[in-house]
Amino acid sequence: MDQRVRDSIRDFLYVESLALDERRFRDWLTAFAEDARYEIPVRVTREKLAEWELSPTSRIFDDTKRTLEFRVERLETDFAWAEQPPSRTRHFITNILVEPTEKPDEFRVHTNCLIYRSRGDDPVPSIFSAQRKDLLRSAGESWLIVHRWAAIDQSLINAHNMSIFI
Repeated sequence: MDQRVRDSIRDFLYVESLALDERRFRDWLTAFAEDARYEIPVRVTREKLAEWELSPTSRIFDDTKRTLEFRVERLETDFAWAEQPPSRTRHFITNILVEPTEKPDEFRVHTNCLIYRSRGDDPVPSIFSAQRKDLLRSAGESWLIVHRWAAIDQSLINAHNMSIFI
């Protein structure tokens, strides 16, 4: 695979994370294809040999681009109480692995994501660790997220709410 493609995808992911950290949610939304899906399953703790750790049906988020737009619109109002005061986040994207798909303009991208979140004057931050699997589609000189699947490593979220984007 072409190193320029890998570098371009890496840079795209870094710019996307920066938009989230700078609360530029409208810019972040432009990273999503019109047919995009944003999916975060619920992690459950089960016995040793259970078939699954991630719920096959329950989701923390299961959004389309349009429902993500609704979420962003709400964040822009005075009624987003979960984000008053707004969260300060820092997304750390690592272990970027790019794989070709059957379509020459689409790539599967596996990443690890660590998110540090602080709010107001609370001295205790929230830290979220997640595995992400994205399907990216070429869009000229950039990329679009067609599908983002993220599995948060914690089964019990140690935060008052889950009002941030992964």
